[in-house]
Amino acid sequence: MSLVIAAIRTGHDPVAKLPEAAFHRTLETQIVCPKCDATYNLVVDYNLSIGRFFEEESRRPIMLLRKAVMLGHSNGHRVTHFETAGVAVTSHTVAKGEPAKPVTAPHV
Repeated sequence: MSLVIAAIRTGHDPVAKLPEAAFHRTLETQIVCPKCDATYNLVVDYNLSIGRFFEEESRRPIMLLRKAVMLGHSNGHRVTHFETAGVAVTSHTVAKGEPAKPVTAPHV
């Protein structure tokens, strides 16, 4: 099973479907744009995130996501959802004409 990590901008909902998993885990590590205050939360399959070799396996995908976030600064961080399986980074954007959906708190 390949490790798929999604980076979702803080304050936004995922634009595309999250990686296949029974439960998702948001990692404590965030990706921060070095040029501004944009932050991205990392979402990964829970079972894979508690694995013995997760730190080693996740190093390259996280590095690719960091680079994508840094390159996204030039277009004003319009991409709110990045995803990678360790080879290439896929960016998911909101279709034209649709406003980006901000995160809303669930009603209790």
